[in-house]
Amino acid sequence: MKILLVNPPNCGRSIPEERYGIDSIKQIFRGEPLCLEVLAGNLADHDVRILDLKAEPDTLQDILRTFTPDIAGLTSITCEANTVLALAAEIKETCGATVVVGGIHASNDPEFFNRKNIDFVVVGLGKASFKELVTSLEEGVASSNLPGVAKTTPGESLRFIPRKYSMGDLVEEKPPRYDLVAQYRDTYILKTLNIRMGFVATAFGCPYDCSFCCIGALTNGRYLTHRTDSVLRDIDLLGDIPVIRLLDANTFGDPHHAGALCTAIKEAGIQKQYLADVRSDTVVRHPDLMKQWQEAGLRAVIIGFEEITDEELQKLNKKNKAAVNTEAIKILHDIGITIIGDFIISPDYDEPQFDELTRYIQDTAIDLPMPTVLTPLPGTALYKSLQERIVIHDLDYYTLTNAVIATKLDEQVFYQRYANLLKEGHSRAKL
Repeated sequence: MKILLVNPPNCGRSIPEERYGIDSIKQIFRGEPLCLEVLAGNLADHDVRILDLKAEPDTLQDILRTFTPDIAGLTSITCEANTVLALAAEIKETCGATVVVGGIHASNDPEFFNRKNIDFVVVGLGKASFKELVTSLEEGVASSNLPGVAKTTPGESLRFIPRKYSMGDLVEEKPPRYDLVAQYRDTYILKTLNIRMGFVATAFGCPYDCSFCCIGALTNGRYLTHRTDSVLRDIDLLGDIPVIRLLDANTFGDPHHAGALCTAIKEAGIQKQYLADVRSDTVVRHPDLMKQWQEAGLRAVIIGFEEITDEELQKLNKKNKAAVNTEAIKILHDIGITIIGDFIISPDYDEPQFDELTRYIQDTAIDLPMPTVLTPLPGTALYKSLQERIVIHDLDYYTLTNAVIATKLDEQVFYQRYANLLKEGHSRAKL
C-alpha cells in the first residue's frame, strides 16, 4: 500500500503578538519528525513517504496528486489539532485516502478527532498498532478489534480496546527511516548556534505523574527502554550529524540502563555530542553517572525545574524539592554540563513571583532558561482541575506560551514580564 505520513506545518497562535505586538516569543528549534520516522521503520513492505510541512509548507497538494496515497497518517500535538482537522479534510477531498490520526493530542484527547474526514484514531506508542491497522486494511478485514486503535464514530463515543504496552511495542529490530527525511535534513538545525542535530530515542514514557504532563498516555504510565545495541545502531544511521538529541521524556529514568548505554557509547568509540532530559533528583542521586555521560559527550541537559518553591512544586505533583533543584544545578555546573532549565509560569503569578523567578535564574546562572506558561492540556490531570477556569478553548492557542486561563496581573503586564524573562535568558544562552 502507498502510505503518506504527514508532519503538520508550524501553527499555533500568539496572544502576546496579536493583542500587544510582543513578537519576541519565537520557536528556536525545529527538529525532525522522529515519531513518523519510527512508524515508517515498521512498514518495510509498503511504499512509504514522509511529508514534513514544517520544512516544506504548502506542498501537500503536490504529493497527494503525484503519490495518491491509500493511507495518510497524521501526528499532532495539541496546538496542531485544528490544523490536522483541516489537513484531513483536504486529503479526503483530493484523493480519498484512509485518514489515521495519532500522536500526543490523540493519545490524551482521542474524542477530539472523532470526526468526519478521519477514519481511525491511534493512541499511545503506535509503532506496532499502526502496523497492525495497516495490515488489517490491506487484508480488508474488520479493524475495530485492534488494541490501541479506534474506528471513528462521529456522534458516538470512540470504542477502544486498551493496549498493554510492552517492550514488543518498541519493535526494536526495525530502525527509524531517517532516509525518508533526507531532503529536509539541512533544515533540522539549532539556528542560534547553527548546529545540525538528529533525534534518537532511548526510552518511551515516564515513571512519574506530573499533573501538567501529557507523556504518560503514550504508554499508560510504563517506562520502556531501548536495548543499547539498537540505540547505537540509530546513532550510526544518522551519519555525520554531530549532535544527537536523545528525544525521551526522561533519558535517565532507569539509571542502570543509562549507565550501560553510556559505557556502550564509549566502548564503540562514538564521537558525538548529546542533549538529554534528566530530573534534578536523578542528578543529585547519581552525580557519577552524569560525569560518565559528560565524558561520553553529554553537552547539555534539559531539566524541568518547573517552579522554585516546594509549595508550587507540590501543586504540580512534581514529587521533587526546590533544594534538590538548586543542588543539581551546582553539580552540573561543577561537571561542566550546560543546563537548559524549563520553568512553568502560572497565570496566577504576581509581580513579586516574577521577580523571585528572575533572581533565581540569575543567581543560579542557568545557561538557557526556558519558561513556558502553565497550560492545562486536554486529557491531563491539570486540565481536569482547572477546567472551570479556562477562558480560551481554541486549541490553536495551546502553545505553552499563552495563558488560556485568566491572568492575575493585567494581561499585557503578564506577557511583558514573560517576554522579558525569555529575552534575558536567550541573550546569554550558551550550549
